[in-house]
Amino acid sequence: MASEYIRGEMDIREQVATFHLFYDMVKWGSLAISALVLLFAVWFCTPAGFPAGFGAASALTVVGVLLLRDKASAAH
Repeated sequence: MASEYIRGEMDIREQVATFHLFYDMVKWGSLAISALVLLFAVWFCTPAGFPAGFGAASALTVVGVLLLRDKASAAH
């Protein structure tokens, strides 16, 4: 019944886990798509070819992983 509802009493662990999963999938998926777009853009749209595209995509991936990885939370 609606009268039995108490604000703040609901267990939200599943919602939090779903949010974190979605957030991580968007974060890493965006990096992967960006690296692929860069690879194909440099490979097919410039005379530099595949080696330059692969190098640029690899560099983007390394920088992205370093910037997007989970940081250790500060203990308070």
